[in-house]
Amino acid sequence: MTDTTAADATLAPAAKPATKPARPFFSSGPCAKPPGWSAAALATDSLGRSHRSKIGKNRLAYCIDLMRELLNLPETHRIGIVPGSDTGAFEMAMWTMLGAKPVTTLAWESFGEGWVTDAAKQLNLNPTIIRADYGQLPDLSAVDFSNDVLFTWNGTTSGVRVPNADWIPADREGLTFADATSAVFAYDIDWAKIDVATFSWQKVLGGEGAHGVLILGPRAVERLETHTPAWPLPKVFRLMSKGKLAEGVFKGETINTPSMLAVEDAIFALEWGKSVGGAKGLITRSDANAAALDKIVADRDWLGHLAADTPSRSKTSVCLTVAGADEAFIKSFAALLEKEGAAYDVAGYRDAPAGLRIWCGATVDTADIEALGPWLDWAYAQTKAA
Repeated sequence: MTDTTAADATLAPAAKPATKPARPFFSSGPCAKPPGWSAAALATDSLGRSHRSKIGKNRLAYCIDLMRELLNLPETHRIGIVPGSDTGAFEMAMWTMLGAKPVTTLAWESFGEGWVTDAAKQLNLNPTIIRADYGQLPDLSAVDFSNDVLFTWNGTTSGVRVPNADWIPADREGLTFADATSAVFAYDIDWAKIDVATFSWQKVLGGEGAHGVLILGPRAVERLETHTPAWPLPKVFRLMSKGKLAEGVFKGETINTPSMLAVEDAIFALEWGKSVGGAKGLITRSDANAAALDKIVADRDWLGHLAADTPSRSKTSVCLTVAGADEAFIKSFAALLEKEGAAYDVAGYRDAPAGLRIWCGATVDTADIEALGPWLDWAYAQTKAA
């Protein structure tokens, strides 16, 4: 057994574990590729072809159809592939739809703070800002839904998520904008409560970055068709054509040239997701991974969750505290694991409190989470001794 004495005790050197995770990929973005993935497994007929060719349009439309199917997205909601990963998709939504109503922004980690900066300093909207520290969730009951409301469903850098959509009223006046990039395919999302959602393939699907996905409910479409922003819009943000929604964007006619290799990679991930049970299967895999990591944390005095409240604790980007650790300690800790090929990219986000961040999304195998525990013990003991 590995020594797991109290954090302030002198630890005996832990024996190096004999078994490593088969796939030691625990990065929170880009995330682990789906099991069975290889570049050779990707379809390539669309490569070297125009994205506006018949095959290009068909593959883009097929990718959109698969996303709709796996997300159980109602026909009332449009889904499109846009530039700039999740960041580009969310900023596209902000630049094209905000300004018609007052704005409330929620922030409890770095990406939420990014949307605060955009709303306050770039768009000069004087937003109401509701904040919480890393590891905490703001008071959701304080949100005024006569405003447009911006929030992250799952705070990737803090390990904190909204537990559900019950706090969002059905009869809201403003629009809800959900940065859902570490949430879609991992949680059951009530789409009736979401007017705008964004994500990227690089998270729960284990796809490639650079492309974002924008989901618009009917109220968001109405806003686009009745509101003209007070600021100029760059070409890559323009969703309107001759006073109407550019419907082609939501049928695979992308605003600019996409990477068809990234599209084929996303299709592979979506077809894999379908093979494991669709949305329910992907959620089950994420839940199992988070439960396995919870057990590792519960068995060790020196390890804890940054998000203390279980209902609002992420099941994808799980952020952990390490007793007595500072940034230098975590850097050395993570470097040891990487050198041994036992775990890659597990240091916490640079703006977050010093700690670990373990991705538990659906493309990770639970057996690899379980195999990680003894390696955490070993790296902790080695780093303490050093």
